[in-house]
Amino acid sequence: MTVPAVAAALTVLVVVPAVTALLGAHARNRARTTSDLLAASRGVGPVRNATAIGGECVCAAVFLGTAGLVLVHGADMLWLPLAATAGHVLLLALVTAPLRRSGAYTLSDFAEWRLGSCAVRRIVTGCVCFVGWFSLLPQFHGAGVTLRVLTGAPEEAGWAVVVGAALALAGAGGLRGARFWLKLVAVAVPAVALLAMWRLDGAPDPAADRLPHFPRDTVVRVSAPAALTVPADVAVTVRGRVDGVRHDGGGLTLSSGRHTVGKGTELAFPAGAVVPHAERLPVKDGATWATPFGGAHSHALYGTFSALLGVLLGTMGLPHILTRFYTNTSGAAARRTAAYIPAFLALFSLFPAVHGMLGRLYTPELLVTGDMDATVLLLPQRMLPGAPGALLTGLVAAGAFAAFISTACAIVVAIAGTLSQRMRRGGGVTAFRLCAVLALAAPLTVVPRIGAEGAALLLTTALTVSACSLCPLLVLGIWWRGLTAAGAAAGLLAGGGLAVAAGIVRLLGGAGTGWPAAIIGQPALLAVPLAFATMVAVSRGTRPPQAAERALARLHLPEKHA
Repeated sequence: MTVPAVAAALTVLVVVPAVTALLGAHARNRARTTSDLLAASRGVGPVRNATAIGGECVCAAVFLGTAGLVLVHGADMLWLPLAATAGHVLLLALVTAPLRRSGAYTLSDFAEWRLGSCAVRRIVTGCVCFVGWFSLLPQFHGAGVTLRVLTGAPEEAGWAVVVGAALALAGAGGLRGARFWLKLVAVAVPAVALLAMWRLDGAPDPAADRLPHFPRDTVVRVSAPAALTVPADVAVTVRGRVDGVRHDGGGLTLSSGRHTVGKGTELAFPAGAVVPHAERLPVKDGATWATPFGGAHSHALYGTFSALLGVLLGTMGLPHILTRFYTNTSGAAARRTAAYIPAFLALFSLFPAVHGMLGRLYTPELLVTGDMDATVLLLPQRMLPGAPGALLTGLVAAGAFAAFISTACAIVVAIAGTLSQRMRRGGGVTAFRLCAVLALAAPLTVVPRIGAEGAALLLTTALTVSACSLCPLLVLGIWWRGLTAAGAAAGLLAGGGLAVAAGIVRLLGGAGTGWPAAIIGQPALLAVPLAFATMVAVSRGTRPPQAAERALARLHLPEKHA
């Protein structure tokens, strides 16, 4: 990065946490009760709440990860943000108003109220924690990548920034402002400016040449040991270790096929050379750029539909999103809030695709390093060197850190609220803040050990756990009076347990090839039907709670009659 770009990034790094701390201090003075912390005293209007929820939905996976997926897989990857947007439509139709009528602050409260079981409440609390912890991983990952790419700082520094800011804000009940608009401006303005620059530059359409080429002589430094797949023979200059052999700046021809590259190795590619791909990214054969999600294994169609199902249904059960609907003044306001959100998210989704498309032309070296989440961060300086690019870089960095911090804060509030409600005497503000520390500490122990995963792929793990556990509980608990505590517990353990186990195995290295790798990578297509079927089958053999009829009436009658 150039000196102006680094200066802009460092300025953002100082300003954003400082503003965050001031907001937290101001809000802390108003957070007197648990209701203030969990539900903002139920005084937030529909538009304001919709922008707050939209801001929390635009997390690291959306801000950085979507452009990276388009860079690697093509525009077909926009099905993932579209599936998330469609999930909010289902949330509006099936969950929002009935859930709010229950009067429960958290999903655990809802489960105990609906089924009358402390055991189910404990299982739901575990599911909420795992969904939240998996959702925090992409925020840490995104913050670490952003600081490393823009300033050269270690990734741990980015984690520290997110932890400090999230604790400051979660302890005050979270943010209530319109962060969505900051993030939209931060991604839209650079996208429009760079798209105009691309047209003036007369660069080719990246879709016209399926195999990306280096536009100029490019030196790529591989920061971690990697395996590269070279589509065609290419002559490079190497300083470091390739295929186990040390090179000290001499020439080398990489033949088509697989090659291993040591940590810290520098590869100098000539202009016009075909770009190799990191092994974990799909290799294009020239016939197509847009390939199915999960194309790294032999069951790509299964991986595609399983990922889409997980994102679609998982969006319905995200605890930090559902909690936001309790902050509305009424059920009607909550429904209007849910109606605005898909429009906001659809608007935002237009711009990461532009960054990903331009990345194929101007940052193709990311296909070598596998650092696809850096696309949005590197493009401004690559296309507009000097002060204009530095200003755009600073704007992007501000939006990125707003995404990491606000989403992490919302997740921490959801986890801490769920845990603190079970403490003696209902928890309280002090218990809530202690649980917030626990909510951040758990994923921090895992972040250094996870494999090479992009932010968007990390988020699909959290959404899959939600889809396989909390979504079936909500749908059947709200719309089927026959659901029993035993059925809910069995379904949560079957579907949620499978999704959590698959997520942990995937993050720690995966499992082989073929169907085991496909199922572990994207288990939703198997685990979601399993969860629903188990809940229904076990409930059929047990007796519903005595208060089921009264609970269903409260969920579905207008609020004035509930």
